[in-house]
Amino acid sequence: MTMDNEISVIDYEAANIGSVLRMLEKAGGKPVRASTPAEISAARRIILPGVGAFDHGMSQLHKRGLVDALNDAALVRRIPVMGICLGMQLMCRGSEEGGLPGLGWMDASVEKFQFDAEDRLPVPHMGWNTVRLCKDNPLLPTIEDRTRFYFVHSYKVRCDREDDVIAKTHYGVDFDSVFSRGNLFGAQFHPEKSHRYGMQLLFNFLKHTVHA
Repeated sequence: MTMDNEISVIDYEAANIGSVLRMLEKAGGKPVRASTPAEISAARRIILPGVGAFDHGMSQLHKRGLVDALNDAALVRRIPVMGICLGMQLMCRGSEEGGLPGLGWMDASVEKFQFDAEDRLPVPHMGWNTVRLCKDNPLLPTIEDRTRFYFVHSYKVRCDREDDVIAKTHYGVDFDSVFSRGNLFGAQFHPEKSHRYGMQLLFNFLKHTVHA
């Protein structure tokens, strides 16, 4: 792969980033851990992973003094940033899961899955599911009939602007599973657990942002 493929993965003790690092390597990237403001300031592109509760994730970012550096990277330097699972949700205004404001980079909110008793759909939404493309995009330029990604989440993203939505997924209701605006991207599923489809998405992210 002839590209500038260094990518910084934010380590803020709210994600198990080992599998993310390994999948990025398989996708042709050169991942490095970034856990300080200085390391974020030196990043050329960023992955913001995350698992667990919304407020815990935001608290960890604040505790480590990473929020200002992340805001500068995303909104001032405008380098490519992708949020994964909780990381995608942290890019939104806030979540019904907690009381802390999110990073607020995207005009989007995070809402809890709520189903009628007769629907009998378990929460969290966990396991393999498909995505439906909503517009042309560099992350998922094509979708094969059997493309599946691995999800684990109890809350779902709802974008204010449909133009920000790359793909939707159905689990009782449709929800926004991939979004993008400019240099910002988010995926609700875990590409690092989604085998070749997840690896392809990360490869596409690296390839698309080579000149960023």
